Amino acid sequence: MNDTALQYVLAATVALPLLGAAGALLPAPPGLRGRSPDQAVLRHGVTVTGAVLILAIVLAAGFDHDHPARMQGTTDLSWIPALRIHLHLGVDGISLPLLVLTALLTFLCALYSYFHLPAGGSAKSFVALLLLLETGTLATFAVLDLMLFFLAFETVLIPMYFLIARWGGGDRERSALRFIVYTLLGSVVMLLGLLLIGIKAGTFDMVALATDNGSHLGHSTQLIAVLAIGLGLAVKAPMWPLHSWLPDAHTAAPTAGSVLLAGVLLKMGTYGLVRIVLPDTPDGIQTFAPYLAAFAVVGIVYGSLACLQLARQGNGGDLKRLIAYSSVGHMGFVLLGIASLNPTGVNGALFANIAHGLITGLLFFLVGAVKDRYGSSDLDQLAGRTGAALYGRAPRLGGLLAFAAVASLGLPGLAGFWGEMLAMFGSFDPAAGLSRPAYLTFTAVAAFGTLLTAGYLLTVVRRICMGDKDTAELTPALPDVRGYEFAAWTPLAALTVVAGLWPAALLGLTDPAVRSLLGGH
Repeated sequence: MNDTALQYVLAATVALPLLGAAGALLPAPPGLRGRSPDQAVLRHGVTVTGAVLILAIVLAAGFDHDHPARMQGTTDLSWIPALRIHLHLGVDGISLPLLVLTALLTFLCALYSYFHLPAGGSAKSFVALLLLLETGTLATFAVLDLMLFFLAFETVLIPMYFLIARWGGGDRERSALRFIVYTLLGSVVMLLGLLLIGIKAGTFDMVALATDNGSHLGHSTQLIAVLAIGLGLAVKAPMWPLHSWLPDAHTAAPTAGSVLLAGVLLKMGTYGLVRIVLPDTPDGIQTFAPYLAAFAVVGIVYGSLACLQLARQGNGGDLKRLIAYSSVGHMGFVLLGIASLNPTGVNGALFANIAHGLITGLLFFLVGAVKDRYGSSDLDQLAGRTGAALYGRAPRLGGLLAFAAVASLGLPGLAGFWGEMLAMFGSFDPAAGLSRPAYLTFTAVAAFGTLLTAGYLLTVVRRICMGDKDTAELTPALPDVRGYEFAAWTPLAALTVVAGLWPAALLGLTDPAVRSLLGGH
């Protein structure tokens, strides 16, 4: 596909969800109403997100895979000349997988919600917010102007706030408020850093800044910019100890909200570190990288220990909360890979980003299904005296939950393995100028975290999937995986296997782009 065609496809991919969100608020034409207005607007959501997914697949198919380091499908229009802000869009090997992942997860959430809309607000509002959330996320990964990046980054906050506050579970309003306060405060600090870079460098263009590689920014300027931007992105990542909003938000959020929060929104923070901080402020990140790595490995161990505590019998641990804490640990590997400042580690971080989106998205879908069937996601209530016995009562659901758990713990041959392994390889031999003894210590702590991860996930599988077979046979049968659930979950399970068996498909895209960013070419 030529670059002009790719340009139109990328622009349509970003703009279509916004138009769809506006269309969702309009009355449905008489011939498309179906059995009810709610059904019509939910069908509209599936149609629009499906069209966006098709556009994303066309974008991936038309992408020049021989030159993934080059920005392709670029649109560059002056928007606010006085501030030198441009409507600048483009895609390369780093952003393309995230765009496709966003389109896929949003479509699967829309499909799942068509059959299982959470109680709360109206269907119109739900679909409009879902599409607005998709617009902001896609734009975050596609824009190439620092100010547009900030605007897109902020766009996702309002729809996610209302998805939690209106359609969430217990304590949803407090959790939603905590989510938006944390992320807004982080964003204000990040904006100061972005403005500092743009004003000092004389441009907000992310491609020009990456090519310049910080040559027009003094060392002190880079230090301040890294600290400000890094804090804002670390809240969204989430990095310990700025993670405390995440467990509450996940526990309260509806299933679709949890899937998108874990699968896509967390990636915006780590993407910003790779796209902006690494190439634009190389001297500043060189200074702060050891501290970032230290916080990352603390997050890995902390998240795993919190999960072990929640998984223990008698502690009343919530399964959604446990998976939220597991995200703190898994994203710690992503941050560790970025902090290594070498191609191996950064490629591992980008791979782990995609793997986490697939696996944790699947886990939140499955936990939502378990909660619907049992009426609770409390581990003690689910396990009880005899165990939830999913293997006996709903074998396909139990099998999928076990599959997602072993994928999350990093079983070789599945997607979760490669990202974490490459992140540790990168940390084992960090970039020149970084203390190798310190990074060897970080690598050892991260490796210990993988053992803790296996411990809590296998404990969850034992307590939820196993149980007293004779007692389970006497209890009422549970509905196994329904047709719409199978349709929503199968792509995630299949891609987890494909990425695990064929990692070169993703690494072949990211590696040239990463080397270009780190080299400033």
